[in-house]
Amino acid sequence: MDFKQSENQKMIADMIRSFAEKEIKPHMMEWDENQTFPVELFKKLGNLGLMGVLVPQEYGGSGFGYFEYITVVSEIAKVCGSIGLSVAAHNSLCTGHILYHGSEEQKKKYLPKLATAEWIGAWGLTETGTGSDAGGMNTTAVKDGDYWVLNGSKNFITHAISGDVAVIIARTGEKGDSHGMSAFIVEKGTPGFMAGKKENKLGMRASETAELIFNNCRIHNDQLIGKVGEGFIQAMQILDGGRISIGSLGLGIAKGAFEAALQYSKEREQFGQPISKFQAIAFKLADMATEIEAAELLLLQAADLKMKGQKLTKESAMAKYYTSEVAVSVSTEAVQIFGGYGYTKDFPVEKFYRDSKLCTIGEGTSEIQKLVISREILR
Repeated sequence: MDFKQSENQKMIADMIRSFAEKEIKPHMMEWDENQTFPVELFKKLGNLGLMGVLVPQEYGGSGFGYFEYITVVSEIAKVCGSIGLSVAAHNSLCTGHILYHGSEEQKKKYLPKLATAEWIGAWGLTETGTGSDAGGMNTTAVKDGDYWVLNGSKNFITHAISGDVAVIIARTGEKGDSHGMSAFIVEKGTPGFMAGKKENKLGMRASETAELIFNNCRIHNDQLIGKVGEGFIQAMQILDGGRISIGSLGLGIAKGAFEAALQYSKEREQFGQPISKFQAIAFKLADMATEIEAAELLLLQAADLKMKGQKLTKESAMAKYYTSEVAVSVSTEAVQIFGGYGYTKDFPVEKFYRDSKLCTIGEGTSEIQKLVISREILR
């Protein structure tokens, strides 16, 4: 496997660094403090082709592969985890679900708007009482002639308020039956479809997270993705790719925290020398660098399998699990290296520290990843 960075990846990384310096860094702490979801920023990212990275050019996307996608998400997350999270969720979940499982008519209708960020996408699987146990969902879709009537709610949904369209998994059969759920596309403005409570979060505060509510929401059968009963299977396939997304997010956060800590350790002097000269700090940096390198290789391996169309359940779970935990451990050590300054909002590592924790929870907790990995190796 050759994981050498391609010219496309180098070009994307340079473009994002330039964009972030001008458009993200000056505002990110204000967005974080005020929990502002900067919709206009995502329109600009759409103009750069970063909101439809994997979408073929015929549908208005960039037509890139997963190596470029990892570059996009990780480079943005090196600057701001919130923006990286929203880019990842938009690309891999709502857009990805329609791309991989939608009909040709659905692709032509929605992908051009999503790929350019004319529309922001949301994806609804999680509910209040069914987090990891998604199969026990309570939101229902009942057939009524040529229509479906949705009732229930979803929570912890990225872009629930600002999203223009959402892919929703609802129960169409018996609870707990993996073939008892179906996927639907629901547009903002559909009667009976509304956003609810916005979450006040520890980190990722500029990435909007809220509740979606369905109250006798009627949608035409044309909005069904695939066949009845395929929704949960589709969702699990989407989450295989989604693990690469969150892995990329964790990798970017870890790299951002490490680079900040490395630079600070060279500048901060104690006892007449830079603190990087002390073995206690140098060994922390060595551990951080090694963890990041290993995390990136796991992630690239999963992306390689995805690009080849091979099974990647175990590898994507390993990549998501490890990169998420590395994001937390590296950002924790970065705060420690900064000392008292690391605990203040005047320096970047406290934000990496707060943002990192979401990676171990979102799109499958670390515990669920270990469950997936153990089942795969014990088959």
